[in-house]
Amino acid sequence: MLKIGIVGCAGRMGRMVAAAVAGAEGARIAAGSEAAGSSALGQDIAALAGLPACGVKIVADAAKVFRASDAVIDFTAPAATLAHARLALETGTALVIGTTGLGAEHEDALQAAAKKAAIVRAANFSIGVNVILGLARKAARILGPEYDIEIVEMHHRHKADAPSGTALALGQAVAEGRRVSLADKSVRARDGITGPRKKGDIGFAVLRGGDVIGDHTVVFAGEGERVEIGHKASSRAVFAQGAVRAALWTKGRAPGLYSMRDVLGFVG
Repeated sequence: MLKIGIVGCAGRMGRMVAAAVAGAEGARIAAGSEAAGSSALGQDIAALAGLPACGVKIVADAAKVFRASDAVIDFTAPAATLAHARLALETGTALVIGTTGLGAEHEDALQAAAKKAAIVRAANFSIGVNVILGLARKAARILGPEYDIEIVEMHHRHKADAPSGTALALGQAVAEGRRVSLADKSVRARDGITGPRKKGDIGFAVLRGGDVIGDHTVVFAGEGERVEIGHKASSRAVFAQGAVRAALWTKGRAPGLYSMRDVLGFVG
């Protein structure tokens, strides 16, 4: 049985991860943490997720979670993820990261941790989203620069970062398909008199409202036709299930920085 720890285990995603671990073959909940002062401290992780109690109490010290676990799942916030990457480096414990909005400092910390532990990072752990990432990459390669690319995403009103991590991953996928740099071709905002669209641009449109879990569409607009590749999430449980699948995949894996493409065995 793979011992899985959950940091931020009392949050919405943390509870779903707990439920996914409890329902996964070959895994068990080993430990969980929350921020100091949280009302969840001392509670049973499984019971908090609406499951039968498992006897594992929530603690405030994330280091204890890493020491008690074979793999840790992290859907927290950038500042917390930075600390968790350092704990993975210190302990060699595998780390599965679903946190979005990471910057250069986080990337450096993940690269360092990957020298000692298996790190799986994904903008989105949904199996379906990872399928459309591959499709978008191939479509961009086949359709070529005659087709304008626009990426449209919508999330709930509470989401703090934009564009979403998944939208940026889709942008990176189509840029790879065209063998160009996303940084050079990305257009994040249009307002006022912007002039004609530049050939080869990869545009992003961001919508926020209601309780939308996550909608993503890649539009390839050509002369006389339009190709759209999309995904709509109706439950956050798919993200938790994918993260647990990634955690199970890390068993016996060599240190390194991996993606869901590695976990799922996608090529091309």
